[in-house]
Amino acid sequence: MEETTISLKKYILIYGIILGILFVTYNVIIYISNGTINRNWIHTVIDLSIRIGIIIFGIKAYKLANNGFLKLSEAIKIGLGIVLIAGIMAVIWNIILNIIIEPDMISQKFNTQKQQIIDRNPGMSPEEVNQDMAVIKTYSSLPVMSIIVIIWNLFLGLIISIIGGAIIQKKKDVF
Repeated sequence: MEETTISLKKYILIYGIILGILFVTYNVIIYISNGTINRNWIHTVIDLSIRIGIIIFGIKAYKLANNGFLKLSEAIKIGLGIVLIAGIMAVIWNIILNIIIEPDMISQKFNTQKQQIIDRNPGMSPEEVNQDMAVIKTYSSLPVMSIIVIIWNLFLGLIISIIGGAIIQKKKDVF
């Protein structure tokens, strides 16, 4: 019996682009509704739900095309590929937002974070606030934020893929 292999690339590309488009669309909606600077916990829940749904759909679509069989390693590759493509699209959106659309966005976030630190810790000295802000400023630069977005996407994609793949997997019987 000949064994045919189905390319993972097709599913990674299709679902990665779908997830990337959903990320960008969702972030445009958040930007338009002035939620970019002060993100709410519900934004995180919606973001995570979209991410989980698309990764699982991509893994299941591959399994269906592969005669109902799926290895955990294939699920992990698909999930990581999907979030990598979507993460790159999210980074591109973030660059466009912070450089072209709203060049003052990073400083607005920075000022908001500074005020939140002062409000949460009224006894902090100005030197301590400035030290905290120096660390935040380092991590708020566009290149560092871009790297963090990609790493965070890969981390979440790995976790979702492992859990989803472990549940969905079905190995071929070896005779």
